[in-house]
Amino acid sequence: MIEKAKVLSIIGLIAIVGNWVGYKVNPIAALPGMILIILATVIGLALTAYLPIKIPAVVWISIIALISTTPIFPGNGWIIEQTSKINFMAIATPILAYAGLSLGKDIQDFKKLGWRIVVISLVVYTGTFLFAAIFAEIVFRIQGRF
Repeated sequence: MIEKAKVLSIIGLIAIVGNWVGYKVNPIAALPGMILIILATVIGLALTAYLPIKIPAVVWISIIALISTTPIFPGNGWIIEQTSKINFMAIATPILAYAGLSLGKDIQDFKKLGWRIVVISLVVYTGTFLFAAIFAEIVFRIQGRF
């Protein structure tokens, strides 16, 4: 768990620099938001590791983030204010770079999949996009924006 927290901290620092360079947000101003994001992630990873219920870490992290930003949670306004200073793309860039580097160790297994992985990837990406677009369309129509 300590190793994961270190990696998350390094990713957080890289994201803060990316946020500063790409989106002109002062790193000191963005630091509390990044600490909150890392804290939610570490708590989610700990729940995944120590609870007997086998639920993916992304679910726990999402639940923690959702609960901590709802109106029933004390201090939710401050949490939202701090985390809104972090641009999503500033976080995604180092995470995707890390994922690309970690893929390098599995390159032989990846090569065995061959052309099939391309077809599966295209189907997954297309399905994800279409269902997100359909969901957004439904929500917009319910809200009367269309």
